[in-house]
Amino acid sequence: MARPRIKDVARHAGVSEKTVSNVINDYAHVSDRTRQVVREAIEHLGYRVNLAGRHLRKGRTGIIALVVPELDIPYFAELARHVIREAEQRSLTVLIHQSGADRAHELAALAGFGSTFVDGIILSPLALTADDLRDRTGFPPTVLLGELLEEGADHVAIDNESAAREATRHLIGLGRRTILAVGGRDDSGLGTAEARTRGYRAALAEAGIAHDPDALLPVGSFRMPDGARAVARALDEGARPDALLCLNDQLALGALRALHEHGVRVPEDVAVIGFDDVEGGRYSVPTLSTVAPDKAAVAKVAVQLLQHRIEEATAPDGAVSGMQAPQDRIVAHRLVLRESTEGRERR
Repeated sequence: MARPRIKDVARHAGVSEKTVSNVINDYAHVSDRTRQVVREAIEHLGYRVNLAGRHLRKGRTGIIALVVPELDIPYFAELARHVIREAEQRSLTVLIHQSGADRAHELAALAGFGSTFVDGIILSPLALTADDLRDRTGFPPTVLLGELLEEGADHVAIDNESAAREATRHLIGLGRRTILAVGGRDDSGLGTAEARTRGYRAALAEAGIAHDPDALLPVGSFRMPDGARAVARALDEGARPDALLCLNDQLALGALRALHEHGVRVPEDVAVIGFDDVEGGRYSVPTLSTVAPDKAAVAKVAVQLLQHRIEEATAPDGAVSGMQAPQDRIVAHRLVLRESTEGRERR
């Protein structure tokens, strides 16, 4: 049986092919009654939009790439779900690539993987430098996530320094004075961990608490075992913190395990707060206080920016107006207080 075409839908619905096209593209100037009739015809005939043909007529493939360091880090998995959902609403398909925080892989992604099968890239870089990003002539449109900001690229992030300062202030407000930063790094760098460390140190300074370099607990990666090892090592070496600021929830969940194994009560002896608001933190014992970035907003803004850049890149000269200069978008975050700092969840 032949695949139904748009003219078959128009004939079945008793409308013009142009009207069917308007309904498919969700144009506003179609009556509710006509829209319903056309949709019923589409459903009855099993008509499917030829998205590939539509995109190719515009010089596009309809495929975008999301490049993240590690897919098994829950934050990136949850972010990917939001990006896919946002892209689907715009008839875009998402190719997901794991870079492993490897510079060669990130450079390959930045170059469109050496082909033309992706229209644009949403990239969360960890290994690239500003110099790597500076000259992207001939590369696909790109939106950057995270801290690495290049003046010539669109960029979406939360204010990580402000968020860490807010979280640390909360711990200080609970009367905690010996606050260790799990995953903390020398704050002179450009990465997310460095930005969060700057916020942590700023809050300590505001409260008149001297910064102890030994309060930064380095980690090899930002996973649960790394958090558990860092905290266990600090406790074994005699550290007696009354609070932990963990630079992501994975580190915090590992820290909770180490504290439990050392007979340390949370939050009575040590308050713990993380970053990212991943699902596991809502079911840990105790539940995990955290800084929650608006992941849905990060995805929405990133896909919007990328789609506009793709339209600019493929449209005839002068056909697209509006945004020209690269955009630096900061999306919201909020502090979610649960049992690991409060003894109960605050709503």
